[in-house]
Amino acid sequence: MTKTSGPTRVLTRRELNRATLDRQLLLRRVRMPVPDAVEHLLGLQAQNTKPPYLALAARLDGFSRDELSELIESRRVVRIPAMRSTVHLMTAADAVVLRPFSGPALERELKMFRKGLTGVDLDELAALAGELTTGGRTATIKEIAERLLERWPDADPLALKIAARARLPLAQVPPRGIWGRGGQVTVATLDSYTGLPLDPAPDAVRLARRYLAAFGPASVQDLQAWCGVTRLRPYVEQLRPELLVFRDENGTELFDLPGAPRPDADTPAPPRFLGEYDNVLLSHADRSRVMDRELWREVSARRYSYGTFTVDGFLRGLWRIAEDGGTATLAAETFTPLTGAERAAVEEEAAGVLRLAAPGVRHDLRFSDV
Repeated sequence: MTKTSGPTRVLTRRELNRATLDRQLLLRRVRMPVPDAVEHLLGLQAQNTKPPYLALAARLDGFSRDELSELIESRRVVRIPAMRSTVHLMTAADAVVLRPFSGPALERELKMFRKGLTGVDLDELAALAGELTTGGRTATIKEIAERLLERWPDADPLALKIAARARLPLAQVPPRGIWGRGGQVTVATLDSYTGLPLDPAPDAVRLARRYLAAFGPASVQDLQAWCGVTRLRPYVEQLRPELLVFRDENGTELFDLPGAPRPDADTPAPPRFLGEYDNVLLSHADRSRVMDRELWREVSARRYSYGTFTVDGFLRGLWRIAEDGGTATLAAETFTPLTGAERAAVEEEAAGVLRLAAPGVRHDLRFSDV
């Protein structure tokens, strides 16, 4: 473990990388119940169906798709817009805390659509949408928009949808989010769906501590990038007396929990295949701990079409699976060429991804440069 020599010790990029991978369960697969892993990770990016499954397969020893599907169907984990105003999968107990905490991020998104909401009373909008989604009732987003357009026919339909999800904690209900199944986005208010009350005053200090446990060492700006909520420095300052303080190679102040792992920079990091926009890529203001700065533009350009994979702990390429004629082909595009040893390790990891994603068919693996 890295030994600290004072409050201004500099952590190198590789030291930050290894610490982050360790917190993210990406240095080695672990034996951990799925709900515990989802809770530790503070939710999983879930804009699409497969990324949470892929995230857990990369982190947990013995993970199966059915395991997560059962948790979604039993409402122990839920999908809901929260951090950064994007859909995350999280435990029900976390959702009733993290959704209210993330409220400012959703409100900020709503402001981008204000021109389409001229004349719309947002309190009345929330009440009308709530009539469709509380008390055991569910509704599709389309049904909600149609109901709101009856009341405000001149409003922008997309703006009405954004306003509904900003003003109400709308959880997505199955079969949405279940691998191998489909359906329109159907929602219910989080508290009525889970039976748990929303936390009216989430403890930001506690959440900052949990963020460090999952993503540290980190700066205040990193914390804010993770959740999309600003003005969080006062809460970190409350924690300062119990935290270790470091700096990165650019001089940015970083905070960490005293007992958290900070492995040596040369700790081996096996290849990992991740889903689209895994949180390990999105949860720091400075993403250089996991990727070269210029690569994010390439990843973003592909949007939700490609997952990413790491080699030696850093983003190294993109991937996707296509099925045709009884064969599932994993196409991996590398940003820089792989060595022979790296390619062998990537191929072994890719084989496991294919077994998870496309069981019972012939598998193929192809490499190319981005």
